Amino acid sequence: MEMNGDHHWNFQSNEHLNKSSISVRGTLNLICSHLNTDDPRPIVAFGRADPSAYPSFRTSPLIVESLVSAVQSYQFNSYPSTHGVLSARRALAEYFSNSLPYQLSPDEVFLTIGCTQAIEIVISVLARPGANILLPRPAFPQYESRAAFGRLEVRNFDLIPEKGWEVDLNAVEALADNNTVAIVIINPNNPCGSVYTYQHLKEIAETARKLGIFVISDEVYAHMAFGNKPFVPMGVFGSIAPVLTLGSLSKKWSVPGWRLGWILITDPNGILEKHGIIENIKNYLDITPDPPSCVQGAIPQILAKTSDEFVSGLLDLLRINADILYEKINEIPCLTCPNKPEGAMLAMVKLNLEQLEGISDDVDFCSKLVKEESVLVLPGVAVGMKNWLRFSFGMERSSIEDGVARLKAFYQRHAKANNHIPSS
Repeated sequence: MEMNGDHHWNFQSNEHLNKSSISVRGTLNLICSHLNTDDPRPIVAFGRADPSAYPSFRTSPLIVESLVSAVQSYQFNSYPSTHGVLSARRALAEYFSNSLPYQLSPDEVFLTIGCTQAIEIVISVLARPGANILLPRPAFPQYESRAAFGRLEVRNFDLIPEKGWEVDLNAVEALADNNTVAIVIINPNNPCGSVYTYQHLKEIAETARKLGIFVISDEVYAHMAFGNKPFVPMGVFGSIAPVLTLGSLSKKWSVPGWRLGWILITDPNGILEKHGIIENIKNYLDITPDPPSCVQGAIPQILAKTSDEFVSGLLDLLRINADILYEKINEIPCLTCPNKPEGAMLAMVKLNLEQLEGISDDVDFCSKLVKEESVLVLPGVAVGMKNWLRFSFGMERSSIEDGVARLKAFYQRHAKANNHIPSS
């Protein structure tokens, strides 16, 4: 009898997928493999930007009731339109038009399975041979992974820490050529916690127009600004350069598990339609799964019932947590947070390796930290910044204080001689 090992099989694994699949989730799973399961202390999960499990960040009961009502109506048990339930698209168009100088149509709203699928769709429709896309560094890694998997060339421009993580527009112009299709910005920013000014966003739009490209604006954290800069939607500048805005229910409404996102078209001059991008998006939606009908059906009520008190309470919590994290982190010599976060729920922290013994890089730091202190931090290499760290402060204040205390103990244990700080 022939053994399987001697037979010729035609299939093999997709090594390109293995090489391009950089993700927050995958990196955190790698770090968590070093966890000491005998440590009785709870994990302090600075690495995960999901506050929904914490009592202080629980979503409003009215939002939950909106979903229950949609389910109990029996009206949303069927397959939805591939572009999304009309009542949901209409409600989102009206909701986001309040912040724009023009009215969005329901036909300019497409519903997706969270913002992750919105990224997949937009990157996939641009991935023609020879094309390239401009991505920020650091950035949410899903963009680079999807681009690499789709064989869309990535060209990275830097965000400048000394300027509040603003886009290096000179670098953008130097990187672009006739095969550049779009530039991605994230505002409020993941992973930096920065918020861009009206003027800076306008300059980005003007640069895009000059280069003949459009803007993909990731606004998952839209309106989650708690510093001195108000949130300005990139779509405000859609008459300068076309904008595809990506968003979701996940963060502002604290329901990431509901997996409802969207793509908004803010292009009053019809440039994207003329060049076939809208048709591409529609065709892609025809061959990809839809968000659950019941969550789509709940959108009109969710938007109508989201109170100012719920949102302001969320922002107050994040503002306090950002202040605490920024102050406490900068007390530890091996860590430097260059900018106090002004939005989202994230901060980038520089790892000062010269202060430490026996730590080779950010991945090594995070692996040993989770093993010794049960503190989970995302290494910066996952977001394009080696020897930096990404922290989330979307958690209870007590968890932040506990986590920073453990970080301080970890530093004391690994500090170079004469670098120790008081253990108060």
